[in-house]
Amino acid sequence: MSKKDTNAPAEGEETEAKGGKKKLFIILAVVLLAGAGAAYFFLFASSGEAEAEAEPELVSSGSFLPLEPVAVNLAGGGYLKIGVALEITAEGAAAGDGHGGGGVDGTKAADLVISTFSQAQPADVVGAREALKEALQEKIIEAYTTDEGVKNVMGIYYTEYVTQ
Repeated sequence: MSKKDTNAPAEGEETEAKGGKKKLFIILAVVLLAGAGAAYFFLFASSGEAEAEAEPELVSSGSFLPLEPVAVNLAGGGYLKIGVALEITAEGAAAGDGHGGGGVDGTKAADLVISTFSQAQPADVVGAREALKEALQEKIIEAYTTDEGVKNVMGIYYTEYVTQ
């Protein structure tokens, strides 16, 4: 019995040491998950109030119309958050684009951004960024050119471009 008594505390200590390691791993896992959640929140989440307040404005002729950034699912998996600003011509600022308003409406451009980039592969989004921009710019300029040949948009610029 004396052998069992001397061995019993040693086994108990060994069990406590294993339990301590388990607690350490659990705490470490919780801290890593919390850090990953915080990183995701700060990088990708945006507040609904900020989106509601940030409405695109058309200042004057020859100005820019910033569009709201859009998150697009890429064809090969992954995401792209892209923001675009349209460079408006003087004719475009005065035209109204057939909607009765004063200036260019950005809905056509937003639709073209989504359709263009949702077909792209993640490697293309990273490697062929300028080629995709040129293709998108051609589509947008064509969409905002009237039947009489008047161009309402003369260029586009990326305002945000984040891939994951």
